[in-house]
Amino acid sequence: MYGFEAMTFNIHGGYLEAIVRGHRSGLLTAADYNNLCQCETLDDIKMHLSATEYGPYLQNEPSPLHTTTIVEKCTLKLVDEYKHMLCQATEPLSTFLEYITYGHMIDNVVLIVTGTLHERDVQELLEKCHPLGMFDSIATLAVAQNMRELYRLVLVDTPLAPYFSERITSEDLDDMNIEIMRNTLYKAYLEDFYQFCQKLGGATSEIMSDLLAFEADRRAVNITINSIGTELTRDDRKKLYSNFGLLYPYGHEELAVCEDIDQVRAVMEKYPPYQSIFAKMSYGESQMLDKAFYEEEVKRLCLAFEQQFHYGVFFAYMRLREQEIRNLMWISECVAQNQKSRVHDSVVFIF
Repeated sequence: MYGFEAMTFNIHGGYLEAIVRGHRSGLLTAADYNNLCQCETLDDIKMHLSATEYGPYLQNEPSPLHTTTIVEKCTLKLVDEYKHMLCQATEPLSTFLEYITYGHMIDNVVLIVTGTLHERDVQELLEKCHPLGMFDSIATLAVAQNMRELYRLVLVDTPLAPYFSERITSEDLDDMNIEIMRNTLYKAYLEDFYQFCQKLGGATSEIMSDLLAFEADRRAVNITINSIGTELTRDDRKKLYSNFGLLYPYGHEELAVCEDIDQVRAVMEKYPPYQSIFAKMSYGESQMLDKAFYEEEVKRLCLAFEQQFHYGVFFAYMRLREQEIRNLMWISECVAQNQKSRVHDSVVFIF
């Protein structure tokens, strides 16, 4: 029912859309980042952030501060905002908001399983998990020896169960299989989220299709680059690509046979939206690729706010706030390690 959202959207979604647009106005600006990049110590960063929406979360933290504390408190603010929105939401927005957290759930599962494999303490691993991806039985992941057990003992009662049950194997858990598991779960999650947004229709479908297609294409490129020189076969690599996006299906066929970064670049330059990303890199180099993708993603997320009466703004806001926390983490680490010359290397300006 595209074009008629304005008639009914505000009945259930108007209040929350106003809330999320208000939150968006509290994101740090380029002037804030320039001031933060001038800071000499973490206490200076805390002092500058005290004038922003992060102030109440950091005000009671004693000196000396640590980077992890700053990131933890900034993440806590995001979690509080998310929980407030989820409590107020009705269907189908509440399901949409839950979908946003599934990616963090997958990352948490992989973190715990990998940590257990390397005999790390479970409590220490739980502290490193993202709070948006927590679920009741997450601590018991440590007992699983293979993927079948992982599903049967733990994941069967979580929202990740349908993604897992379709692609389950009885292979033992090692580093390679865990990474394949992560990408397989992500593929299933993105395809499911994409289908859900298509069913919602209207502006939500249009905007979210573009954002999720970009995410799927970025993952396809990253999988290709990370699997160059490993024992992953071309067919296995292709199975990890999502079945939608600008690169689907012909770009996937070409990426599956790439042997080095320059071949990946040649494939991507055939697609105009990605031409500009690869134009920023010199041949044979992939270090700056992540930043270039993040910059392109931020542009697309900001555009989601240009239109009204759709759920894409909730997804966009969560992603922009996560990017802001990544920026703060990078700046804090550079300041803490006295590497101020590198402070602009990974900061992605949002406005």
